[in-house]
Amino acid sequence: MFANLLPQSVAQLTESASIALAQNIQQQAISTPLSELPIPTTYVRQGSGGTPIVLLHGFDSSVFEFRRLLPLLAAENETWTMDLLGFGFTERVTGLPFSPSAIATHLYYFWKSAIEQPVILVGASMGGAAAIDFTLTYPQLVKKLVLIDSAGLTKGPTIGKYLFPPLGYLATSFLRNPKVREKISKNAYRDEKLASPDAQLCAALHLEMPAWDAALIAFTKSGGYGYFGDKVSQIQQPTLILWGKCDRILGTRDAEKFAKAVPHSKLIWIEDCGHVPHLEKPQITAQHILDFRS
Repeated sequence: MFANLLPQSVAQLTESASIALAQNIQQQAISTPLSELPIPTTYVRQGSGGTPIVLLHGFDSSVFEFRRLLPLLAAENETWTMDLLGFGFTERVTGLPFSPSAIATHLYYFWKSAIEQPVILVGASMGGAAAIDFTLTYPQLVKKLVLIDSAGLTKGPTIGKYLFPPLGYLATSFLRNPKVREKISKNAYRDEKLASPDAQLCAALHLEMPAWDAALIAFTKSGGYGYFGDKVSQIQQPTLILWGKCDRILGTRDAEKFAKAVPHSKLIWIEDCGHVPHLEKPQITAQHILDFRS
């Protein structure tokens, strides 16, 4: 019923969208210059036709983040989501670097192996920063860009530089705490009732993967995605900026900043919505992305 790579607790999922996505998760070994060993990479592909849409998840997240959005897009268009290097259920192969540049390299070789044509790249939160970085690094591969409550214009904290053992593992133990994750989940939504037990399980399944904590510490110590600054003005692709009007995670100031800084961009506010429009308002979010295709 579910891929063997998923933890046994996946059987506790109760919502149909969550179960359906879990049943469609696949894994492919991706060869990259990052390691002598291929990297078993998890992804979901659904739909057909049109320019492929590729969805990139946020920090400490996984493909489950798009369980409500992906099927709506796939009803009309070929749609992919994959777990970024160091995150989700993609294997954390020993010796790999976990950094933004490594994420871009891994994403490129996944694209080269599985997709091989220009895409509409969609990034949510930290995934937005990853999408910006990939677009700037491989502009010929990105036809259009969609940013959903995106990171990239706020300078991150420097605490990651000091996450040496045992402090790093204390930090990840704190992040693993169910009460902490529940609070984060509720803050991500405008309607806190959407932070259901099923939603919290979707957000925590990947914590059971081997080396989850070590990879998260390594990524944080790398500096993560910082401030892109003037670099976003180099984005030439048509860009759609979707932003929850009630975002309590990143706030709303950066939405206008992105709209002013990215040359060919359009900002659309998602009303009565928090940091995760793709989970809280999936129908509206999907329609805006589908309308943006042409």
